[in-house]
Amino acid sequence: MNEENQTLVQRKEKADSLAELGVKLYINSFKPANSIEELLPRGTDLQAQEAEPGGSIYSVAGRVMAMRKFGKAAFCTITDSSGQIQVYVKLDILGDRIFETFKKWDIGDIVGVEGSLFKTKVGELSIQAAKIVMISKSLRPLPDKWHGLTDVETRYRQRYVDLIVTPETRVTFRKRVEIIRLMREYLNGLDFMEVETPMMQPIPGGATAKPFKTHHNALNMDLFLRIAPELYLKRLLVGGFERVFEINRNFRNEGLSTRHNPEFTMLEFYQAYATYTDLITLTEEMISDICQKVNGTMKITYQGTDVDLTPPWTKLTMDEALTQAAGIDPKILADEIKILELAKEKGIKLDDSAGSGKAKTGLFELLVEEKLINPTFITSYPTEVSPLARRNDDDPTVTDRFELFITGRELANGFSELNDPRDQLARFEKQIADRGDDEEIHPELDADYIRALEYGMPSAAGEGIGIDRLVMLLADAPSIRDVILFPHLKPETGLQAEKDEADENSATGAF
Repeated sequence: MNEENQTLVQRKEKADSLAELGVKLYINSFKPANSIEELLPRGTDLQAQEAEPGGSIYSVAGRVMAMRKFGKAAFCTITDSSGQIQVYVKLDILGDRIFETFKKWDIGDIVGVEGSLFKTKVGELSIQAAKIVMISKSLRPLPDKWHGLTDVETRYRQRYVDLIVTPETRVTFRKRVEIIRLMREYLNGLDFMEVETPMMQPIPGGATAKPFKTHHNALNMDLFLRIAPELYLKRLLVGGFERVFEINRNFRNEGLSTRHNPEFTMLEFYQAYATYTDLITLTEEMISDICQKVNGTMKITYQGTDVDLTPPWTKLTMDEALTQAAGIDPKILADEIKILELAKEKGIKLDDSAGSGKAKTGLFELLVEEKLINPTFITSYPTEVSPLARRNDDDPTVTDRFELFITGRELANGFSELNDPRDQLARFEKQIADRGDDEEIHPELDADYIRALEYGMPSAAGEGIGIDRLVMLLADAPSIRDVILFPHLKPETGLQAEKDEADENSATGAF
């Protein structure tokens, strides 16, 4: 039996002994009237060894995070979602039976306390317990408070423990909630309407990615978890909703990395009678405003690198970026044969049908992206790699599209929308014809979307922002798994082994 399972056995034995003494281990009758956070200011004016005047009685509930036991008294520190406070437990107040059973409680137990406030002789605000009850018995010990939950995979896999013992984790996810709230407020303030579109779609569209596939038995049809909500949101533009947004999950059947999780959160929004330049302005204002409100400054540090989100942000065409950051001669960029040769020299894999647009995009991803530390909008993406974006009126080889890069990562993608149904149909057909063995391009054309465009979609611009990556940036998190509460992981092989050992111990009377 390993050390962890031995401790679990001992904790279960202790729980059994407490139950035999009449302690109810899991009650549902204690309702705290106060949060710890609201009690803390009440001790501001108290002196050491002074009780709060009036002797008001408060009730709080929380998890025991530390405990010091003496002969006839004990101190424990409890935390709730708002903060932590010390509790002073005395034998002569609680009585022999309750005090003796309390001394058998453990760090990790969730308890309820009623009592008055005072400061100890060292000046720490505390509750002098007039009543203390067990709300939920912890059968597993918390990680050592000095070392915490140091194994990264365990932090992701047992996020519930990570949240208990790692204050920084709680701060990160509170920040995530605040960022999403501020996004909603910003868009609501511009008269955008929040909507919901299908998570299961008969044809995956709106992005190039390998989808997850399932089957609907009653309809006897295959469905796909959505890779993007784009084509449904644009159907709403056709229907007359002129400003719409959705914050929800997308699913892409791809590998795991510090930047990728198969299930991730996106903000997508669309505005009628707007252009991509309008969305550049909106994005710059929204993200810098959120950063100021969340972090108190627009100058932040991400993994040791200084980043300045103060507007205005840099704006470069893809060709300008390739010249300035990668040193590629503009004459080569203008020559399709030479740019294709350069891409192949750099090891970029291109199929036989690839044109200069795919070559430029590959070179940009290889040579430029990681150099874009401060916010930079890259515009004029090749039409060849932008099947849903509007062609530029002056140069039809590029589109009115941008991507936003910060700390070398793409954070947003937006463009003036293509609303010509015949042009859209031709691009879909070419994309499918050039698909080859590419599983990221769906072989079936979305005819209903073309039909919707044929009814007339207003001129519009749309954008997607990766919320997980934005939270990573503003929370200084190195991995996307640090900002997703329950990220995807490989199966935990040790968990079944632990269960088998526990079952064996139970069968042999170890419990």
